[in-house]
Amino acid sequence: MKEENQRVSTFSQILLWFGAAVSIAEIMTGALLAPLGLIQGIWAIILGHVIGGAILFPAGLIGAKSGLSSAESVHISFGKYGSFGFSLVNILQLIGWTAIMIINGAKALDGITIHLWSYQNEKLWCIVIGLLICIWVVISIKSLSKLNTVVMSVLFIFTLILGFTVFKNTDIAVAVEETMSFGTAVELNVAMCLSWLPLISDYTRRLDKKITGTLWSVISYFISSTIMFIIGLGAAIYTGTSDITSILMSAGLGLIALVIVLFSTVTTTFLDVYSAGVSAANLNKKVNEKFAAVIACVIGVLLAMFVPISQYENFLYLIGSIFAPLFAILFVDYFLFHKTDINPSHSHIVKNMILWVIGFIVYRLLMSYNFIIGITLPVMGMMSAVCFTINKRKVGNANE
Repeated sequence: MKEENQRVSTFSQILLWFGAAVSIAEIMTGALLAPLGLIQGIWAIILGHVIGGAILFPAGLIGAKSGLSSAESVHISFGKYGSFGFSLVNILQLIGWTAIMIINGAKALDGITIHLWSYQNEKLWCIVIGLLICIWVVISIKSLSKLNTVVMSVLFIFTLILGFTVFKNTDIAVAVEETMSFGTAVELNVAMCLSWLPLISDYTRRLDKKITGTLWSVISYFISSTIMFIIGLGAAIYTGTSDITSILMSAGLGLIALVIVLFSTVTTTFLDVYSAGVSAANLNKKVNEKFAAVIACVIGVLLAMFVPISQYENFLYLIGSIFAPLFAILFVDYFLFHKTDINPSHSHIVKNMILWVIGFIVYRLLMSYNFIIGITLPVMGMMSAVCFTINKRKVGNANE
């Protein structure tokens, strides 16, 4: 049986998505919420992840039911050229994520190794991380599931140790001078969840149990990501720093810290490069997904080594503004109008592509406003209503 046709179990997806959230990026983003304080920060994390999970689930369900990758499913609402546009944008953002994850992991490893062995070589750690990611890519799906079982078990235990270490001295809270609104905090959580929106169907499309498998994939990510955010929040409040290296080393974790940083970076970034390969294959069916994923990883490593990367928070918002309106339109077409098949004759669907652009503009304009539930949900609700109203007339005429 070809790997592309292999089915995967719910348990393997639970491990995959748990590992997706165990990352430095999640802890860093959680640390940004420190101005809210612990209680409000935790409520913002929970609310943001509930909203994000509620959006991730239908996106993953489309892949599970249709057997289509994220890029292929976009063809339903936006035609061939719209799907190509999605693939190009998705490849760019995934390579960007790859570079961000690798450089953050390399910096953390640099801080740990200089503490342990008085040795630092940031570029070497970029290469080491990149090589491990490539190994993850070339391993078959069944073998990867077995490997993930071992790695996720280790990471879960170490994550519990990290969480306990962060919160064991809760009597020394550090004052945080910056300010942040509750709505902004919620939106940061939603934006992090939405960064997986263009990827999730690439993995749920092979699920044995479509609905339960997708649901548990989202629940697994929800639990793991929530824990990571709370650890980052607690670290920023109680240790006075959001620097993951300082947190790990002040906790005296030593080699455990090395394992957490190295393998959490690999298991998360693997999803980015593999989905970049899937999107590349959507542009040209002759492209091998694994080969394209390895190329994406190499580019990400080079960017991490030689290009200064900043504006992490703004990068999250950019992803949300691009993909939130796109998937709002796809959800309406798939779940309300029951458009489940790709029509080869539709090279482009102008109305939906215009709505996508409008949705992007609306998202960017609303960023200056403070909604208690963030802006992603209002934007998606608005675009869904507009899409339904406009296209309902067209569907009604077609049925007459």
